[in-house]
Order: sequence, then C-alpha cells, then structure tokens
Amino acid sequence: MKRAIFAVGLLLAACTTALATPPQEAAAPAAPQRAQFDLGRPYLGGPLPGGLQLVLPPPAPDSARMLRDLEVNEAAMAGQGGPRWQLAARDAFLGPGWVGNAFSCSAGVTISDATTPVLANLLRRTATDFAMSAGAVKDHYNRQRPFAANGTPSCTPDDEAGLAHNGSYPSGHSAMGFGTGLVLAAVLPDHAAALVRRGRQFGESRALCNVHWQSDVEAGQLVASATFARLQSDGAYRADVEAARAELATAQPLDAAAQAACQADEAVLGD
Repeated sequence: MKRAIFAVGLLLAACTTALATPPQEAAAPAAPQRAQFDLGRPYLGGPLPGGLQLVLPPPAPDSARMLRDLEVNEAAMAGQGGPRWQLAARDAFLGPGWVGNAFSCSAGVTISDATTPVLANLLRRTATDFAMSAGAVKDHYNRQRPFAANGTPSCTPDDEAGLAHNGSYPSGHSAMGFGTGLVLAAVLPDHAAALVRRGRQFGESRALCNVHWQSDVEAGQLVASATFARLQSDGAYRADVEAARAELATAQPLDAAAQAACQADEAVLGD
C-alpha cells in the first residue's frame, strides 16, 4: 500500500503538488502516507494502453479547438474569486476525504471510511487507476497550463510552482472525477445521472480554476471512460463493486444539516 501511494504521488505531481486544506474545513490530522493523496492500490495499474491513439493531440495554435479553449478560459477568469471559483478550489483537494467531499451529495449518503468503508476503499483504488491512466499521454505532450500561459493566478496559487512545468493535457483530476462518477453510478444506479454530472463538474472545476484548458478536461473524461471499461474485466474490482452495493443497502441517508449544505453547493454548481 505504501509503495503504491508513493508511486502514485509521483505521477500525480502532474495534477497537483502541495495540496492545500479545503477552504471549508479545518486542517486534517496528520496521516503520513495519505496526507497528500487519499488514494489506494490500483486494480489495473499503469497508463492506458493505446492512450495516444485514443486522445487527439492538444489543439494547435489558432485552431478552432484552441480558440474554444481561450474562450472558456476567458469566461472562467471573469468569475475569479466568486462562489464557483471557490468550489473549484475545493475540488482541487485530493487529500483525506476528497471523494466524500465531492460526491456524497450526489450519492445521497455520506461517503467516508467511517460510514462506508468498503465503498471508500473501492473509490480510493479506482481513483488511482484513473490518475495513472492519463500519465503517458500527459508526459508525451507536456502541454503548458493556462496560468503559465496567461499570467493570471489559479484558484490554488500554492500549487503553481510545482504545476508550471508539468503537463496539462489530459487532465488527471478530470479523469479521476469523471471516472469516480462512473464507478459510483454503477454502484448506485438510481443516482447515476447526478453522479456522472458531478464527475463532469469536478473536471470542469479545473478549467474554471485556470489550471487546465477545457480540451484537457474533455481528454481526461475520455481516458476515464476507457479505463472504466477496462475495469469491468477485473475480477477484484467487480467483487468490490458488489460488496459496496451490499454495504449501501443499509447506509443511512444524508441528515438535514448535510442536505442543507448540499443545496448550497447545488446553487453554485447548477448548470
């Protein structure tokens, strides 16, 4: 487990480096192996086979795709400091409890080691696979990130020194968020639309944060979709999905306070 977290930590330098505590929470207790990345031992491991054939090259300068990236980035910069910008900063956090912070509302239950340990372990492991799946493509293209190109701060300025020389395309955060939404949708099919939507929004937070271009986000979603398909052939993954479904059969729904917090987030995320 420790070896897996270390290896993934190196890979995820391309997603973020010095992860900050989410703005709405107090500092997390010290956890030597999981303080920076709350991830687990992957089911598959390694990059996505054929990833370079699946994902188009990044947009060329002056292309229609690049012009769209610039338009999305300009619109995002108009929202700097606003509620959606602040939520994007929360979505950047990959430390302890990140999955529950992002997806409990859409799942309708509190996702945590304390309340849903089987599900939390499943999501920790698959998140590692989604992160690793984008690695080879990201390293190959080594695309410049928006904040480095436009000179405008991101929503996580403490991360910028480490991110400035790491590839932007495809987005590892987007792969993790969209992939996690797909896994949760398989476990909780009645919540599938809300969960996949939240996974999409998790990736969109990266473009809104000025850390990724919109095409980075979309490429991350594509990589996640292919990796999710690969996971279906893994026996350990399938067994853990079934165990997570059984666990959730007796899970308690969100309480009134949590639902109120979810409504506040939905007012910000609504699209």
